[in-house]
Amino acid sequence: MSLHFTRTNGPVDEAIDQLIELAGHIRRPEIIREMIIAAIKAGQEDDTRADLKLMNTTLKEMRFTSKVFGPYRHVRKVTVFGSARTEPSEPVYAMARLFGKRLAEAGYMVITGGGAGIMQAVNEGAGPDYSFGVNIRLPFEQRANPTLEGNPRLITYKYFFNRKVAFLKEASAIALFPGGFGTLDEAMETLTLIQTGKRNPMPLVLVDKPGGTYWSQWVHFFKGELLARGYVSDSDFSLFEQSASVDDAVGKIVRFYRRYHSQRYVDKKLVIRMTSDLSPSAILDLNAQFADILTPGGSICMSCPMPAEAEETDISELPRLVVDFNRKDFGRLRKLIDVINSL
Repeated sequence: MSLHFTRTNGPVDEAIDQLIELAGHIRRPEIIREMIIAAIKAGQEDDTRADLKLMNTTLKEMRFTSKVFGPYRHVRKVTVFGSARTEPSEPVYAMARLFGKRLAEAGYMVITGGGAGIMQAVNEGAGPDYSFGVNIRLPFEQRANPTLEGNPRLITYKYFFNRKVAFLKEASAIALFPGGFGTLDEAMETLTLIQTGKRNPMPLVLVDKPGGTYWSQWVHFFKGELLARGYVSDSDFSLFEQSASVDDAVGKIVRFYRRYHSQRYVDKKLVIRMTSDLSPSAILDLNAQFADILTPGGSICMSCPMPAEAEETDISELPRLVVDFNRKDFGRLRKLIDVINSL
């Protein structure tokens, strides 16, 4: 029997409906129904055990991720990347520990890879009550650091791609300390997702010790090779910031949420939620300053919540800024957010 996601499957649809009703307490049954259909279709179409195991494990890992993070969705979190090989005697280790401490004091929780080095330092600073760990199962031994051992907010993944989803999906900001291939991979993936609009704008802070050259050399390469060859735009350099002190790095994250709260797209319009209104004169200035990223004939204006946002009752009182954004230059969008926060 060929199955479809539309309700044209006769007795199979009826059986799935009965299963959902029998299980009880199913939220979003229309989505769960499609997930069940997808699983059955996979069984019909692919008899490769490895493919089916990958799909099965992925679903299980993502379900558990949502279960662990779900109770803390109202708390902003900062994902911190950096080398597992950084020794406690190194200055950057002390910076990472203080960074975790300052974030916790500011009301943020931290997410790390759960291992040693920079990850351990950040978890030590934040403490177990403010820490998440998203560890990875490797061929060689990779134990959770002492702060996270036995912590209910520690998750160990089989697949790197599921782990990366958790790192970025659950974060309100990303901080990167010096590290190896993994750290650079995470830096580039984060930049790519923000640059292409696949991840909403958020602070991306590159942290190094005072006088350190790790990130400055990285940026030098970007400007000398990528920008010079036209592979990236000048505005892409607005997507990240460098910092050589803990207080400055934390300040950059906190400042991003001074007025900006969150955003979503509704009917192809960008809706920016803010913690306070903007004056009419400020709106006029924004329209003039950011006309280059508006659709033809588009504008920036204040608004009340859109009908599509009705379910988000916890933020229904926040004022909105509706932007006819062309969804092309996300570096300029980041500049718009910075200006909103500075007004």
